[in-house]
Amino acid sequence: VQLQASGGGSVQAGGSLRLSCAASGRTFGSYAMGWFRQAPGKGREFVAAISAGGSTTEYTASVKGRFTISRDNAKNTIYLQMHTLKPEDTAVYYCAADLFGSSINNKESQYEFWGQGTQVTVSS
Repeated sequence: VQLQASGGGSVQAGGSLRLSCAASGRTFGSYAMGWFRQAPGKGREFVAAISAGGSTTEYTASVKGRFTISRDNAKNTIYLQMHTLKPEDTAVYYCAADLFGSSINNKESQYEFWGQGTQVTVSS
């Protein structure tokens, strides 16, 4: 599985961005996907995850109500729509694929494949 993340950029606080992650390789609709982020000087943290069919999602508390994860299995792509961005959302955002989990997961170790990351910078 190969993952290609895109859509990052620089915005002011309160702005919006939409990240995309295109997948290739294995049948896209058969595995869960997630977004993680890593801020400068910090470890990588879970942001959101979505089940293979798209019916189940999970978010970290700090982004609930502001971020929405979705997927288009026909386009082999997942998205992370981000609204009301805050300076603390500044990070490199990574998409990841969990090919073998039976349900969505928020643990980094459960994801086998990772995209290259896309930078999101939010200024105050």
